Amino acid sequence: MFLAEKVATIAKFDPMDIMMLLFTIVIFIGWVRLLMARPKKNVFAIGFATVSLLVFAFANYVMIFKVWLQ
Repeated sequence: MFLAEKVATIAKFDPMDIMMLLFTIVIFIGWVRLLMARPKKNVFAIGFATVSLLVFAFANYVMIFKVWLQ
């Protein structure tokens, strides 16, 4: 019984979590590239990327600190 509980607590990691982290990194790279655009900045794309980055960063925070480290 105790062994089954231990396995249930270890099984909090999901392979999709790595994909979430990778998507966040890709969004961050795209956001930086949008901010570094010289001739004319696409304000809509910058806003959309900012909102996406905030949502993914919050999801990663919850995933790491509330699920993995508990």
